[in-house]
Amino acid sequence: MIDVTPEPTPNPNAVKFTLDRPSTEGRPVTFREGSDPADSPLGARIFALGGVTNVFMTANFVSVTKEAGADWQELVPRVIDELQAHFGGDAA
Repeated sequence: MIDVTPEPTPNPNAVKFTLDRPSTEGRPVTFREGSDPADSPLGARIFALGGVTNVFMTANFVSVTKEAGADWQELVPRVIDELQAHFGGDAA
């Protein structure tokens, strides 16, 4: 199973999820509302959780930015589930 470590950022609406492997194949990827899900299947999965405004992937981490009213207590475990399902092949 993939190891995912959520870490706070200076922005209270963003959390950095550090992975034990690369999150992208080379170049950084940003997924925003209206982006084509084919461009970033992982971004689309995380965005579909609701309350998410931006997903940024580079190196060995994924940064998720939430809407002001969304709750990290609910989102963090769901984002971790999606990351583990995407990289580990496990069902979410």
